[in-house]
Amino acid sequence: MQYHGSSAYDQSVFLKAYLARRHRPNSPNNLIERPIMLELIGEITGKRVLDLGCGDGRFSADLIERGCCFYEGVEGSLQMVQEAQAHIEAHSSSIQHISMEDWQPNEASVDLAVSRLAVHYLRDTHNLFTKVYHALREDGEWIFSVQHPLLTASMKSADIGGARTDWIVDDYFENGKRSEPWIGEQIVKYHRTIEDYIQGCLRAGFSILDLREGKPLKALFENEAEFARRLRIPLFLIIKCKKNP
Repeated sequence: MQYHGSSAYDQSVFLKAYLARRHRPNSPNNLIERPIMLELIGEITGKRVLDLGCGDGRFSADLIERGCCFYEGVEGSLQMVQEAQAHIEAHSSSIQHISMEDWQPNEASVDLAVSRLAVHYLRDTHNLFTKVYHALREDGEWIFSVQHPLLTASMKSADIGGARTDWIVDDYFENGKRSEPWIGEQIVKYHRTIEDYIQGCLRAGFSILDLREGKPLKALFENEAEFARRLRIPLFLIIKCKKNP
């Protein structure tokens, strides 16, 4: 069976395995992607933040620590929403149980929109980017991460399994659906090139402020072998945009 969007996270066994994997000490999400996201976000004192595909909501603590005055999460999985409600501060946060496809923005309501490793689940990014543009106030910023396109291009290496030190890149310019074997299930993602993501942001009305490919920092790794392994394959693509007037 193939799972689309957030549907896999409503499977209790999958969710439990995912959360254990996601929050393990050497998770690349924590050692590589999260520090870059926080660097690009910077200080956000007094700003309202929208988190699309917010998962278990734990990122809200990082945002509130940096001055976010209100955190709004959007999440399609009911089980993830329930996890998030256990981690957010109710007086300064809210969670909507709705998919990113069905979510409708309040015009000019937030200063910053973020999404961590969720956009690659969407068939149509143009619709989402346009909605994010309308949700942002003047000079608002849009910062999102996705699985690196070198990884989503082909799942031949994913089929092999294990701790990989290289990756087969194939069909790179053939955009569209990919099915990845992950945590014992088949998870549907949508491949796009780096160019596609950049052009999509530009067409929606954004200017590009920064782009990162998840280069790891040695200081964040206790295990040198793990650091050396993570230097070999890019895992993440992170893009920072600004709403043009």
